[in-house]
Formats: sequence, C-alpha cells, structure tokens
Amino acid sequence: MNLPKTRNNTHHIAKAKSPLRLVKTKDLSRDDWLAARRSGLGSSDAATALGLNPYQSRLALWIEKTRPEQSLNPIDPSDDTHPTYWGTVLEPIVATHYSKRTGNKVRKVNAILQHPEHPFMLANLDREVIGQPDVQILECKTAGAYGAKAWKDGVPEYVLVQVMHQLAVTGKQAADVAVLIAGQDLQIHRVYRDEALISQLIELEAQFWWHVENNIPPAADGSDSAAQALQALFQHDNGHILDLTYDADMNAVFDELVAVRTHLDDYKAKESLLKQRIQQTMAEHSHAQFRNGSVAWKKTADAKVLDSKALSQEHPDLVAPYFTTRAGSRRFTVLA
Repeated sequence: MNLPKTRNNTHHIAKAKSPLRLVKTKDLSRDDWLAARRSGLGSSDAATALGLNPYQSRLALWIEKTRPEQSLNPIDPSDDTHPTYWGTVLEPIVATHYSKRTGNKVRKVNAILQHPEHPFMLANLDREVIGQPDVQILECKTAGAYGAKAWKDGVPEYVLVQVMHQLAVTGKQAADVAVLIAGQDLQIHRVYRDEALISQLIELEAQFWWHVENNIPPAADGSDSAAQALQALFQHDNGHILDLTYDADMNAVFDELVAVRTHLDDYKAKESLLKQRIQQTMAEHSHAQFRNGSVAWKKTADAKVLDSKALSQEHPDLVAPYFTTRAGSRRFTVLA
C-alpha cells in the first residue's frame, strides 16, 4: 500500500458519519472485551489483515477470530516481561506528557466503536483529543532501544494503517501518534485522514473478513507466525496419503521446493567452509577485524549441567515423579 507521510501530507476533508458504540468497556471484564473484539477487526488488527504486521500473519489472526481456543501465544495481561504489559502501564504516562507538551486535553473513550457502514470495522481508542479542530485522536505507543529503529523515519507502516483504521471508523480528520522511545524520547507525529487510502483499507479488510465469515483460512505467507498457525490448525495426521500426482499447481510448488532446498544445502556447505577458513586463520585470537566488519570467536563460561540420563539410570524411582509428557508436533520431511 502507498501510505501517506506524517509531515507535509495533503488530505481530503470529508463529512463522515459518526461511529456506533458497540459496547461500553468501563466495567467490562477482559473475557467479554476479548469476545467483543473477535466480532470484528480492531485497529490493532488492521495491519495484520493487510499482511503488513511483522509480528503476526493473516493466518494467525484468522485463527484468533474463528478459533480463539487455538490462538497462538495468548497474552497474559499481568505478564510484566511482555512489551504489551508495559505499553498498557505507560499509556497514561504518554498521554499525560502529550498533553503537557501540546496543551491539548485528552480523555478516555470507554467504548468499542463500530463503523456505521462497515460493521466488521471496530476501534478502541487510547484517547480522544478534546476541543481541537486540527486533531481528534491520540494513539499512545512505547518503543524500546531495539524497537526505536522502526521509528527513525517517522511512524512505521503498520502503525499508520492502525491509525488510518481509527480515522475510518470514527470519521475524524486527524490523529496524533505519541511514542515514548527508550523511556526518555517523546515524539509526536501527525497523521491526516486520506480518503483514497481509507477506501483501499476498507476493501482489503473486507476481503480478510470474508475469510472469517466463510471459515476459509487465508493463504500462509512464509512467516514464522504462519508456520506456528499451521501447526496449531493441523496438530494431528491421519496416516492417509493425499494423492496430488495430477495437481499441476501443487506439483510445481513441490518441484520448486526441492530446487530451493538444494540451493540452501549448497549455501550452508559454502557458509561452513568460509567460517572454518576464518576460524583456522584466527587460531587463538578472540576477534578478527576486516574492512567491512568483524567477527568474534570466544569461549563461553563453563556451566554445571544436570546429567539427567545418569540420574535416571542410577535413581529411577527418585526421578519418575518428575517426568512430564511433552506434546509431539508434526515434522515436515521432503522425500525426493
């Protein structure tokens, strides 16, 4: 998609209908809130539905909407090791300092909003900006040192899609994205409504929602997220053979897979040879410097590990109560 820039952006002012309030969230339990979100695409789903989310595939989102019991990596809201937890904790702090810097007053919207013409489009705003003719929505973000790379050229593409989705649902004209980077750098970016982009967004989201409504999974995209989704969808095999001998498309896919894997094996062998040449030249040295980079070859610290095999052999009765069953997973093997 050709997304608008956050600065010097031309935009169209259009009279849009007000959103519907699907459900009030002030006293809503988390389970009921999640159930309401599954009834449509929220702004945080928009980039995924378009295939633009680097962290989640369309297939994983489809599972989330159609088979929530099989959802991948469900987030525990009390897990303080997850970025989502800290994003929630820091959201009011980001909103407060946005107001302090801009002078704009903001308030929470305690409802899940619904597009008046496209009911599958939902939005749960971080804050609404009060009484300002030039901006009406505030989206609060946080980014660590690693995530800061995504913001070096302005608002990342997947966040722009999220905010444009909010503008589509609410009918508003502009939003500010306030991001706190590495806990100390507060940046504010303006995103304006773009009617052409919103039309495209609605069309593509509707295409994804068709898959949800018709219980037809979208195509896998080659990502790790899609691989996990396929394992979740098809956990067991039935022992039968699927004959694809006369399926021309799938035979072409198989032949290409075999060819690609052959090239991968060649590259892996070449990588090993090149790595070993450098190691042999380095000998006992810890680092080697080259014109275009460097390598390190250092010994890790010694660590004590439990010899579980010996323990099981010598004290089987002692170990037996601590054995647990780990669920197996399907292995994909190419025989060619």
